[in-house]
Amino acid sequence: MATRTIEKTDWAAYLNRVSKELGACLAEVEVAGLDIGDQIEAEWVTLAGMSYDPKDDVVAVDLVSQDGKPVERLVNKPVELVADETVEGLASLVVANADGERTILRLKKPLALPPA
Repeated sequence: MATRTIEKTDWAAYLNRVSKELGACLAEVEVAGLDIGDQIEAEWVTLAGMSYDPKDDVVAVDLVSQDGKPVERLVNKPVELVADETVEGLASLVVANADGERTILRLKKPLALPPA
C-alpha cells in the first residue's frame, strides 16, 4: 500500500478521476476529531462519487444508503487529502479540515458471487 498526499491544486481532477475508476464500490465513513471522538457515519454503503469545489472550498462525498436514500458528507475548508493506494486502486482516503477533524473513507469492492 502506498500513501501519498495529493496537492490541493490536483484535488478536483483526482477525485473526479478516482470516482469514475471505482465503479461499484462500498464505503465506510468515519469522522474523527478531538471534540467528537471517532464516529462511524456510514457503514459499507454505495459510493456514488466524490468531488472538490475550489470556489466553495469543500470536498463532497456522495453515498447511497442501504435503503436507497442519498447521503452526502461535506468537508468544509479541507487542508489535506491523503490517499492509500494499492495495485487494485484506492483503498482509503483521509480528508482533514482546518479544525483538525478528519473524515476517513475506507473503500472495498462488493464480493462477486458465483451464478446460481
